Amino acid sequence: MTAALTIAFVPGVSPAKWARVWRERFPDVELRLRPIGADEVDDALAGEVDMVFARVPVSDEHNAIPLWTETAVVAMPKDSPLADLAQVDLRDAEVHVVDAGPVPADVDATLDLVEANVGVAVLPQSLFRAASRKALVGRPLVDAPGTQVVLAWRDEDASDTTEEFIGVVRGRTANSSRNQTDQPGGADRVPEDEPRQPRGGGKAKPANGKTVAKRGATKGTGAKSGGGKNSTGRGRVQRGMKGKPKRGSKGNR
Repeated sequence: MTAALTIAFVPGVSPAKWARVWRERFPDVELRLRPIGADEVDDALAGEVDMVFARVPVSDEHNAIPLWTETAVVAMPKDSPLADLAQVDLRDAEVHVVDAGPVPADVDATLDLVEANVGVAVLPQSLFRAASRKALVGRPLVDAPGTQVVLAWRDEDASDTTEEFIGVVRGRTANSSRNQTDQPGGADRVPEDEPRQPRGGGKAKPANGKTVAKRGATKGTGAKSGGGKNSTGRGRVQRGMKGKPKRGSKGNR
């Protein structure tokens, strides 16, 4: 394994849980964490970052595995009549929608407008919590598909180290085989009453309708999960781990 691994993450997605596991399991491999903006995924991967926790959509040029789906909430002032509801259906609500989501381009500016009682806004629950606006409350949005979080990387950055990190994120134990298909971990996992993603080489369907391939091939076998082109016919499908990296980890350059 290489000397270091650099992981970036977008706002509202905390890698702390997996960082703790990594440092316990691989103390000799430095893990560097880097917060980035939601629109900086491509630039980060083109630079010194090996992998990124991002929200879909991500570029078709990147490999990506689906992790969990975030709940969409409606942000509103605490004294809003909608705050008394367990969940909100904006189709029936007579209220101005400042931003219909799924992710506002500028979360702080959008919540400033909500706090000024201009209207309500839709955003992932994790982003709303991270904003920590005490004057606002968030209520689940009825029939919202949610926002999918993925772990993305480029072919040329694939290595034994990135493969091990994928295993940590997916809940693989220190003694388990890479052949096993593990369940992703995290605070915002898909609830038990929602449909599960198919195991093995199945495909997950994110909120925006794009297909994100789920890694199911064993490293070194030469098999690919979800190979071929995506449904739009553009570029490469977002794939799982390839057998052999083109280059080593960026942390070792």
